[in-house]
Amino acid sequence: MAQDLRGALVGFCNPLLDISAVVDDGLLEQYKLKANDAILASPEHLPLFPTLIESYEAKFLPGGAGQNALRGAQLLLPADSAVFVGAVGEDDYAQKLKGAAEKAGLRTNYMVNKAKPTGTCALLITGPNRSMVANLSAAETYQFSHIAEPSNWKLIEQAKVFYITGFFFTVSPETIDAVAKHALENGKTFTMNISAPFVPQFYKEAVEKTIPYIDILFGNETEAAALAAAFDFGTDDIKVIAKRVADLPRAGDKPRTVVITQGAQSTVVATSDSDEVRVYAVSPVPKEEIGDTNGAGDAFVAAFLAQRILGHPVDVCVEAGHWLGGEVVRQIGPNYPEGELKFVSSGSFAPSVEKL
Repeated sequence: MAQDLRGALVGFCNPLLDISAVVDDGLLEQYKLKANDAILASPEHLPLFPTLIESYEAKFLPGGAGQNALRGAQLLLPADSAVFVGAVGEDDYAQKLKGAAEKAGLRTNYMVNKAKPTGTCALLITGPNRSMVANLSAAETYQFSHIAEPSNWKLIEQAKVFYITGFFFTVSPETIDAVAKHALENGKTFTMNISAPFVPQFYKEAVEKTIPYIDILFGNETEAAALAAAFDFGTDDIKVIAKRVADLPRAGDKPRTVVITQGAQSTVVATSDSDEVRVYAVSPVPKEEIGDTNGAGDAFVAAFLAQRILGHPVDVCVEAGHWLGGEVVRQIGPNYPEGELKFVSSGSFAPSVEKL
């Protein structure tokens, strides 16, 4: 008998409408941005948003890392398996986000702030790189009281797996804490993403408080290096960092898994219950087929979590992540291919294994 996966996956993040454009290095220099980074908008960045719309061929795309990941996961799971939670305004941008979610079959439970517009994220694409500048607006007003309402807390009670991005540390640490403790107390799976270097740099205390509850932690190599620096690991070796994070204190008995992607390079997986680190080769997408890399990391998480929820081992989860990440980089923006998405494991995908 098939398991009931309705509402099995619940995610929290900042729902943002992406304003994406191919730009030149001069625009990055003008706003003191790095070519491959993610930051929160300061007042000096606000003119960037109308500049993209007025002076470049900007595209409006449904975004926000968490909603991107849950859209992808839902496309690979049975109907009504995933629910996304975050805050939006009462405007056309919110309707665009909701429409994109509905197209993927993703259920949304938005807290609506009538006083602030829906958040946006400027995506500046230069070659294979993307620089993200997020103007959270309504998204940063999310309150724990929303999910604590009995009608909404039922989503938490029904879920089996939770996914929260590191970006949410800037918005509602109280929500992260409550969901993490619920997962621990009820034997559920709590997963997070480092999300951006600034998260461990500027929110170390909140990150340190939450890590004991994390069963699966995702991140890329830049984010992992920032976490290692914040925690004074004294190394930039990704394999060592992954294992060190896996071995940080845990609140429960379940082993922790740390998954670090490195773009077209290998993916590294370490667990707290083994001294072996698994390194998975990536089959790179030919340059001529690449649209842009925005959303590839979210797609990896989407497929990994979907396969995990379906009961598959980590080798299959990583293989699926590589596959869907590769499909997304062939698109423009954080979009999934049209038509039915179906992952079929090769049955032979395996890592090299190193002992630390």
